[in-house]
This record gives sequence, structure tokens and C-alpha cells, in this order.
Amino acid sequence: MNATDTNGQRSERTSARPGRVAAFFDLDKTVIAKSSAFVFSKPFFDQGLIDRRTVLESSYAHFLYMLSGADHDQMERMREHLTKMCAGWDVAQVRAVVAETLHDLVDPLIYAEAADLIADHKIRGHDVVIVSASGEEIVAPIAAALGATYTEATRMVVQDGKYTGEVEFYCYGKGKVTAIEKLSAAEGYDLSRCYAYSDSVTDLPMLSAVGHPTAVNPDRNLRREAISRDWPVLTFSNPVSLWARIPAPSSTTLAATIALGLSALLAGAISYRLLRRRD
Repeated sequence: MNATDTNGQRSERTSARPGRVAAFFDLDKTVIAKSSAFVFSKPFFDQGLIDRRTVLESSYAHFLYMLSGADHDQMERMREHLTKMCAGWDVAQVRAVVAETLHDLVDPLIYAEAADLIADHKIRGHDVVIVSASGEEIVAPIAAALGATYTEATRMVVQDGKYTGEVEFYCYGKGKVTAIEKLSAAEGYDLSRCYAYSDSVTDLPMLSAVGHPTAVNPDRNLRREAISRDWPVLTFSNPVSLWARIPAPSSTTLAATIALGLSALLAGAISYRLLRRRD
């Protein structure tokens, strides 16, 4: 699988620096407090992509997922359901819905602890990779908002601008290992030095593939595995808006900014708008 950066562009560079480090993060219940696919059910309904019955079914499935996680059979049923549901959807419309609602729907659900951990890895010079079974049209914009280096996610087959209902690559279970191994080969990551974070026992293959695995908000089965393997276990419980974490400027700072002149203010306004577009 070719690696995808957070702008959706294929990475063409090959690594000449062996031994680099990456941190691989699962998305749902690890970085954000809900299922990424469920978060967009309302705007998808508003756009006529799904009906009321599907919204109710998704709500019930999400309740079970949040209560006890998902096992292999449940994930397979979810995959079959989602692929059939999105057959015929216009790809451009899906991307537009996600872009228009991302800030309002997802930003408040990001765990502060996850955001801090991602920032820590970046400060240490590590690449950050979001690895999710959800579709890349949903995952990539979230990863971009988080400042991730790359995205690995499920890809659907597209023909004439619409989803056919077939899966090109399912980024789940051993599929996640396939994705990170291919990315590591291209980018020169040493998996024995890399990190991985997940909440689900279905991600045991990914966690086992790196030298520094960590269970985050683990389901019962993953907690048992983590304890038996002496892996760290973290609890993330504080979802907070990324924008709320940016302190408001003091009056002194504001006065100094004004003193820089009109050109500086204009540059700041443009930067702010670009950041809001990313989110």
C-alpha cells in the first residue's frame, strides 16, 4: 500500500535514513472519544446519503461499541454493512460533507491526553501515523487536523466518481500490519523502535509489530493481553476542543501585535483562516 500524507498526496520519497521512529495511533476510542464513522451519521442523513433507519442502526451499533468494544465478527459485519450502504455514493459529496462539518463534530471529541502524546512524539522527532479501519475520506482530514505525518485507512473502490461498494484495502487487523510494514519500508522506520497505541484487541497484530506497544482505554480482552505481556496501559478520559487549548492573547500581547503593523495583522489573519480550513 502506498503511504498517504495528511493532504491526501502519495509519498514518493524513499528512505535513506534507516532506524527512524514513528508512532502509530488507532483513531476511534484512542484519539477521539467516539467512532469516527458514527460522528458523521447526522450530516450524512441531512445530505440524503442515509435514511432514518440507518441512523438508528448506527446509533445502536455505536452504543454497543462504546460499551464493550468490537470483536472480529462484529468488525466484519460492520464492514459488510458500510460497504453496501455507501455503494453509489458520490465521493466528492462525501468529502465535502466531512470538510464542512469536521471542526464542529470531531474537534470537541479529541482526547486532550492523545493530543499531548502526539505533540510529544512530534517534539521528539517521531513521525505520527493515524491507522484506522474507517474510510480514508473520513480519517485523512482528522489526521490532518491532528498534525499527523501520514494516514493509513480503508480504501473503497471508486468508479466514475462513485463508490462501487467494494473494498480496495481493508485497514483492519493484519491489514494494519501490512500497511505499517509497507510504510516503514518506504520511510525507513525501525519497527523495533516504533510505538503503537490502540484500545481494541483487534489491533493486537499492530501492537505486537512494534517495540513499544501501549493499550489505551483497552477493552477487556486487550487489557488482559496487555497485563500478560507487561505492556503499558493508559486511560484517556478528557475530550476537549483543540482550539480551546490555545490560550487567548493577553492585552500586552495584543498591543505588541498591533504595534507590528497592518502587514503582520493581515498575515496572521490569513494563517488563522488556513488553520481553520485544515480543521
